[in-house]
Amino acid sequence: MKDTVTIALPKGRLLNPSIALFRKNGLLPRGLKTDSRKLLFENAPNRIRMVIVRAVDVPTYVEYGAADMGIVGKDVLLEQEPDVYEPLDLRFGSCRIVVAGPRTAAMTPSWSSAKLKIATKYPKIAERYFNEKGLPVEIIRLSGAVELAPLVGLSEQIVDLITTGTTLRENRLEEQAVIAESTARLIVNRASLKTKTKTITDLIQRLEKTIGETTE
Repeated sequence: MKDTVTIALPKGRLLNPSIALFRKNGLLPRGLKTDSRKLLFENAPNRIRMVIVRAVDVPTYVEYGAADMGIVGKDVLLEQEPDVYEPLDLRFGSCRIVVAGPRTAAMTPSWSSAKLKIATKYPKIAERYFNEKGLPVEIIRLSGAVELAPLVGLSEQIVDLITTGTTLRENRLEEQAVIAESTARLIVNRASLKTKTKTITDLIQRLEKTIGETTE
């Protein structure tokens, strides 16, 4: 149908609260649950289709129009900088992007002219942050176990996403600076907003009324 809206939901930590948000609004397609192996679900009466994709892929699906709307963490948006409309902070999935390093290191280190090695899953965010500080760094991109990097001498510090800081403490690391706060955001394809204005606007308003009523 012409006005059917496709919504991309992220796998992982944001999926449960995303499902709760749409369930609260009576918009959840039948059979959509976290342990399902299906990736596409239809809610024909409400003209909604939902797809489950990796969190880092949500902005791509939305920017290129494969999905009209999506839910994704602000951390992903800061890293990828997609050309999408961001109408709502959904206020769940709260976490922060931080600089962290060994406990023995000074909280405000004495920077030398040598490049500091920073391991991270967020190379663009890290590079922007240190560039703004005027600090020369070498960014080492990792896809997992970032906390290990300073412990084995791969890097002096890390830039990573944390919620409670437990993993840092367990690995004898400490938070040294907060780069950005992150929560789940609703994003919209710019062309879809023009071609499906009423349907998408109604959905945004409907979701906005229940923001904060869902929990992780």
